[in-house]
Amino acid sequence: MTDFRNITVIDHLRFDDHDTGGGLHPESPDRLRVIRDRLSASILNPFITHIEASPVAREWLLTVHDEAYLYRFEEAALAGRLDIDHPDNQICYESFEVAMLSASAGINGIDLLESGKAQTVYCNIRPPGHHAERRLALGFCFFNNALIAARYWQRKYNRRVLVIDWDAHHGNGIQSGVESDPGIFYVSIHEHPTFSFPGTGYAEETGIADGKGMVLNIPLPPGASDAAVLSVLNDSIAPAVKKYSPDAIVIAAGFDGHQLDDMSGLAYSTNLYAKLGVYLNVWAEQYCNGKTLSILEGGYHLEALAASVEAYLAGLAATKDTQ
Repeated sequence: MTDFRNITVIDHLRFDDHDTGGGLHPESPDRLRVIRDRLSASILNPFITHIEASPVAREWLLTVHDEAYLYRFEEAALAGRLDIDHPDNQICYESFEVAMLSASAGINGIDLLESGKAQTVYCNIRPPGHHAERRLALGFCFFNNALIAARYWQRKYNRRVLVIDWDAHHGNGIQSGVESDPGIFYVSIHEHPTFSFPGTGYAEETGIADGKGMVLNIPLPPGASDAAVLSVLNDSIAPAVKKYSPDAIVIAAGFDGHQLDDMSGLAYSTNLYAKLGVYLNVWAEQYCNGKTLSILEGGYHLEALAASVEAYLAGLAATKDTQ
């Protein structure tokens, strides 16, 4: 029998209450439903512990977002607005509370990791977060879940945090939040900003002031496949991670680079995500006592999304005998 380490999946049925327009919007509740179904039927299922997300103190959101933005978002939802800041950012009455809960999941996971109650944590959440700016919703994102988690880990537990993001689109909100901070290293592999939303993430963007060198952007051309990602992982990212030597890793896990997903021009296979999981597995063992926090970002082709999440978690949680 194939053996895996225990995987803690943090989820909540309330995430389904964020209504983005009755199924016409690509960021729909079906994204989480197909992942749940896939994992329940997976070889991984016996190794999965399910935890419900629980709300955390609002103060941790304020480490990343302005209070005025929180009030503006909440008022928009309660007033029955259909979007905030851009028509892509569809909302409903429940959206503010759901986004608050989504942002809490990473913090819940960190507390489990630090207490020794978990080792591999995956947050199956929506709405996603890596495009959200300090005072702006963007790209289906309202609160920057990965950045909130990284800031919490840094400040509550005094960790040197690596945030690695392989969503097809650059995490502009994460970069703007950490680019002057020497305590968080942000690495992003994404489709080149010349061709892809949000138009940020050029290789020349490496951080500013005290954070100079704390951002590593790897933009890839349209059509880039598994070989391109594996090449930069070995040649650029692995040496940078070794130099930084993190003691905590947050993964902004986007799956919209899949060849079946029309939200980007990238051409990744499902198997690439398994290999990404193995890389993170190895780095976690080398630097972080095997502990990782993964947070779902993009991924909109439902079948490819579910298969890719399963493959990624299988690689991430594989024991040495099964890698």
